[in-house]
Amino acid sequence: MAIALFGTSADPPTEGHRVLLQGLLSLYPRVATWASDNPQKHHGAPLALRAELLGALVAALQDPRLSLEQELSSPWAIETLERAARRWPGEPLVFVVGSDLVAQIPRWRQASRLLAGCRLAIAPRGGWPVCSADLDALRRLGARLEVLDLQVPATASSRVRQQAASAPRTSPEPHAAESGSPQLSAAQPPGVDPPADEAGAVPAALPDDPWPWGQEQGDPLQEVPPALRPVLLEHNLYGLHGPLPPPDRS
Repeated sequence: MAIALFGTSADPPTEGHRVLLQGLLSLYPRVATWASDNPQKHHGAPLALRAELLGALVAALQDPRLSLEQELSSPWAIETLERAARRWPGEPLVFVVGSDLVAQIPRWRQASRLLAGCRLAIAPRGGWPVCSADLDALRRLGARLEVLDLQVPATASSRVRQQAASAPRTSPEPHAAESGSPQLSAAQPPGVDPPADEAGAVPAALPDDPWPWGQEQGDPLQEVPPALRPVLLEHNLYGLHGPLPPPDRS
């Protein structure tokens, strides 16, 4: 039974990660993922919190064939592959990378040994076309590779970090109590009509949605799966802060 191995810095996981994991589940009988440190990156959150974010995404996908295998985590792909081989002895391993990493693989630690121990699956990522010259270079190193028939959107964790850091936000008004009491601001006591604007129009009622973030153009949370948002806000990650969404009562 082939096992797809997909490691990521998860800094934070984005809609692209969600789409890729779902796509891998359509191609392989089992998918293992983990958060790891990238020695070429400066991370915006500690590894333990990034693993928690990725775990929230895995849980939200609700597929028993997908698992968070954090014990595979290593800055070096060859160490991860060795751990996976010990974890699943005799099982064929498929190491999954995004197309943005293909040109870097020949410079990875013990690249030839890594490629000899697995199949390499390349997931095309929006904005990063697969270059035939890069594929030829990998084949010369002994790679058994395939380009997956998937379309991963061009979301980027770095863009989420940059946008969040540069876009300060005000917290939404507290949500109405479950008793059904109307939502009131501190400046509007009960029984007082809301003030009209300069044109005489009364503002529309506050929206029922307690989670307005992610609906505005350029909002960094647009690229983050909804299941991750409570973890992001609970730990004030990437400069984001605010109230937690209400519990899911569905």
